[in-house]
Amino acid sequence: MTQTPIENVDAGGQAAPALEHAAPVPEQPGTRRGLAAARLLDTSSERSLESLALGVGAIAFVIVAVVALPVFRFASAPIAGPGSVGQYAAIASGVVAMLAVVAGRFVLRERGRHGARLRILDYLDIAALAIAHGVIAVLGWTLLADILDRGFIGAEVFALPLLILSGAAAAMTAYLAFYSATHMDLQLLAVVLAVFLVFGVLASMLSASDPDWWKDNLSALGMSSNVSSSIFNLTIVIAGFLVTTLARYATRGIPTSDPRGVVRVRVCLIIVGIFLACVGIFHVDKFFALHTGVASGMVVAYGVLVIFLPRWITGMPRAFVALGWLFLAVTLVLAVLFAIGYYTLTAVELVGGILIFSWIVLFIRNAAALELDSRKA
Repeated sequence: MTQTPIENVDAGGQAAPALEHAAPVPEQPGTRRGLAAARLLDTSSERSLESLALGVGAIAFVIVAVVALPVFRFASAPIAGPGSVGQYAAIASGVVAMLAVVAGRFVLRERGRHGARLRILDYLDIAALAIAHGVIAVLGWTLLADILDRGFIGAEVFALPLLILSGAAAAMTAYLAFYSATHMDLQLLAVVLAVFLVFGVLASMLSASDPDWWKDNLSALGMSSNVSSSIFNLTIVIAGFLVTTLARYATRGIPTSDPRGVVRVRVCLIIVGIFLACVGIFHVDKFFALHTGVASGMVVAYGVLVIFLPRWITGMPRAFVALGWLFLAVTLVLAVLFAIGYYTLTAVELVGGILIFSWIVLFIRNAAALELDSRKA
């Protein structure tokens, strides 16, 4: 199934034709070389996008490997930890991922929008996507380096393999980030959101300075002023903005006889995203009432959305509607079990959060299926 990119087409509703299909031109001196360069940069062709992604990866490999020379002074380094090849590769890959996403989104803009002026929300969407990919790259390579370090206890990476490994990590990251940015659709964006949330929260848990944080609540991860709390709060804020991005794009093409219903669905999802971001902005130890209020409001907005979704979007599958009711019922039961002291608040927040975000991902898939069916009809 071909996914619809989250980009607009030109005013005529058509994408730019590939240069391979352009009208033939008379042969002139230097024309072949010019056409070859034009084909390489032709973003309307999937082959050209693939070539650009490979080029971005090659550039990242060279730059990161060259920068590693003065950083490590062509000496050996440990696999993980401070001053290690894992730490360098993770940080370099994070920077490379953000730059590759920005480059990819602007390449896609030239492909589909023909130089149309970007709005403020477009720039914020690009920034959120770039940061999400960067954080995923940093945490992913850090986790891999830590696992390898536990497998090769006491081992060090020699100078030449160090350059190659760090450059290869950056090249792979750049390729994947650029490809993700140029092929971004709603379902891929939902996957990015899920991976970003899981990586961010897990990294905050593993690096928490207080080993007993879970006895309080999940928000206790963001209370201190160390790296762990910064990771948690940044993860929550960026995830909230990604949810608002999903809300705006996922509800654009939903076929319905009640346009106001679609608007209400979009508003509820945006409220969930804004309140989620506020959870990371207003720390529970400094703004307890406000933090609790926005967290509760997020659950309320989700409940309203689940209850009224069949009325607002009549074409939604009954199985998905029933699943939403089930998720909401489980969340309420967990809240009651916490109130009587059977469950900790951390367990309720974790399970409830997983259910809510699973529902959002499934909503995106069902909305895309509903739109596709309407096109075939």
